[in-house]
Amino acid sequence: MQVPVESVFIDVGDRAPEGMSLQLNCAVRGPRGAPPLVFLHGFPEFWYGWHHQLADLSRDFRCHALDLRGFNLSAQPTTVEAYRPEALQGDLDRVIDWIEADAGPLAALIAHDWGGALAWGYATIRPERVPKLAIANAPHAVPFAQALALDPEQIAASQYMNWLRAPGAEARLAEADFARLFAMIGPLTEDERAHYRAAWQRGLTGGCNYYRASPLFPDPPNDPAQAGRMAALAAKLDPARFRVTVPTLVLWGMADTALRPVLLEGLDALVPDLRIVRIEGAGHWLLREAPEAVNRALRDFLAETA
Repeated sequence: MQVPVESVFIDVGDRAPEGMSLQLNCAVRGPRGAPPLVFLHGFPEFWYGWHHQLADLSRDFRCHALDLRGFNLSAQPTTVEAYRPEALQGDLDRVIDWIEADAGPLAALIAHDWGGALAWGYATIRPERVPKLAIANAPHAVPFAQALALDPEQIAASQYMNWLRAPGAEARLAEADFARLFAMIGPLTEDERAHYRAAWQRGLTGGCNYYRASPLFPDPPNDPAQAGRMAALAAKLDPARFRVTVPTLVLWGMADTALRPVLLEGLDALVPDLRIVRIEGAGHWLLREAPEAVNRALRDFLAETA
């Protein structure tokens, strides 16, 4: 019989500009004593975005699916500064401290979308804390910056980021029972819709602030003041500072219309210990659209020995 999901709140300290003490919700499933995994979700999801993976992998692993800062039951500071990379990486440091004290050395960090952006950066600066890294449809910063500067199709596909950065985006997302968000994430069962609705009702500003805090977004059209901004930023990035040296699996739903497969190009030069699994017919929401393929690839990767 599987251990059910339990909710644990992890104190990550006073890490918000408002001075509040932050706690992050973590959904935990799997037997005590099993190797621990950490799962990081993206926008506009929360820990439940991993429920297909938790159901499978919790048979053999102690699974910890986090609500990132700003989402669902975790603390939701309202300032953009609270979502800078150093704050989010500090959260992850504290979470891994807690998990390793409770369950032993981490086996892998597994992440999607914005969680993937956080995981890429964390594995770059703290490789000693990440034995293995698995990323699902989340671009590494260097090819993403280059594509946002130079690839017309990715520039067009990413214009939604400017919409989400704009003032009032969270209010527009909440209109008509979150119609835009439900359209964004595709078909759901009624039970899934209820879970997402409850999470979104707790607040959307934190999720939008991930976009507002990031320098990676396409130049807005018809704004001469922003023209060339992304190209200048991409030119300044030193790939040597963004190398990921840990064993890495990248899963990519090839039908993703927001994050196109061009973002895989050149990745092997930045990640020397890399394997890529391309999942045809799945899009950005591959965790739900192709759970069997995702789970099989994760299990194969976790079973690999050095």
